[in-house]
Amino acid sequence: MEIHKELDTRGLNCPLPILKAKKALADMESGQLLKVVATDPGSPRDFQAFSRQTGNELVSQSTEGAEFVHVLKRR
Repeated sequence: MEIHKELDTRGLNCPLPILKAKKALADMESGQLLKVVATDPGSPRDFQAFSRQTGNELVSQSTEGAEFVHVLKRR
């Protein structure tokens, strides 16, 4: 999986990880992948809702220790 942009939102709480992801996706081309690393425990459900609302595909979600990794595909 080729990641085109990576976003570090560690230490930020809702809604900042989503807002930063939205801004990053706006600068990307259709089909490109954005990786977001977050520490907010609510981020998995936040990114699921964000994906449904915006049409950007949530390719994967994983937990690595205390970090949550989300990969989104730009619509």
